[in-house]
Amino acid sequence: MRRETSQPRPNWQRTVSDQGLVFGLPAKYANGTDRPYWDESVHYVFEMSDILSLEADVELLHSMCLDAVDNVVLTERYRDFGIPEWVWPHIAESWRRRDPHVYGRFDLRYDGSGPAKLLEYNADTPTSLLEAGYIQWHWKEDVFPDDDQWNSLHERLVERWTEIGAKLPSGELHFTWSGADPSGEDHLTIACLQETAAEAGLNTVGLAIEEVGWDTLLNRFVDLEEAPMGTVFKLYPWEWVVEEQFGRHAVESLPGTLWVEPLWKMLLSNKALLAVLWEMYPGHPNLLPAFLNDPGMLTEYVRKPLLGREGSNIQIVAPGYETQTGGVYGKEGFVYQLFDPLPEFDGYRPALGAWVVGDTSAGLGIRETVGLVTDDGAAFVPHRIVE
Repeated sequence: MRRETSQPRPNWQRTVSDQGLVFGLPAKYANGTDRPYWDESVHYVFEMSDILSLEADVELLHSMCLDAVDNVVLTERYRDFGIPEWVWPHIAESWRRRDPHVYGRFDLRYDGSGPAKLLEYNADTPTSLLEAGYIQWHWKEDVFPDDDQWNSLHERLVERWTEIGAKLPSGELHFTWSGADPSGEDHLTIACLQETAAEAGLNTVGLAIEEVGWDTLLNRFVDLEEAPMGTVFKLYPWEWVVEEQFGRHAVESLPGTLWVEPLWKMLLSNKALLAVLWEMYPGHPNLLPAFLNDPGMLTEYVRKPLLGREGSNIQIVAPGYETQTGGVYGKEGFVYQLFDPLPEFDGYRPALGAWVVGDTSAGLGIRETVGLVTDDGAAFVPHRIVE
């Protein structure tokens, strides 16, 4: 694994904009000046042996996470996840029904010299799909057409919709985004997913989640045409859903209206998962020691809020590395994970976003920062595989 520079394509800004990448706050260079969110002046190079190792690590981690869900449901450990008590039995029912799941993204620490280490699992509302699945593929085809890329996201998503199509309540699938997202990232992520479902032969309807209605007479969700909604894909976190007025309807009407990602993924998108995994698999080479509520035996650690997003409310406690980020998370509790700083390449630190579709590894996206925390100011950089 190494970081290389290359000449950006002429008029690359117009190219990626035409391909849908019209969002993303500027990132930062090491000198503090603005850096493009999509930065093709640099990229990471992997050998196939690196990728085969990462693929194996990702699929093993995913299977361990499913085992962790089974463990939490069996032992009813929902309180450790800060989940409201009224939701608990519905999570158990969702898991026992095996409500279908589509995709997720592991954030990993990897430097090419050893196994990947799990930092967190974005299992409910993962974004950067457009960049990882499409924008960087077109870059590779334009600039390094003879090389490969860890990227089967589009094909895997079409296959996954085909696999689960028969398990859905109807052949019509509603795709929702939040109109409250000013960047447009959610809408474009949903557009990518909707396209793959349509390619798999499903009938798809798109609308803002704020436009989803509830028919009080028939006790069911309806769209703008008053048509019943059998399956709804949402890019809206379950922890937000269950705190809102329509959340009770969403949970208690399951599986009449089936939501994707499913309710049981509340247990995977929560950082309490990191501590549960360490309890179940102590010393595992793909895990970092992690503990709930206090650092335990750790003297150097990262304190993460259970429901934190985009690097908010992170505290690093380690000599010479002390860091604290702001935000609105933390009242739900914290997990404490061993501090293992991201590797440094030319003054930048990459975090690997490894994708899972269904239960299969499907691709890689890389975001890099100057600092220790990968936040919403990170740049997305492409990658390629050399034979």
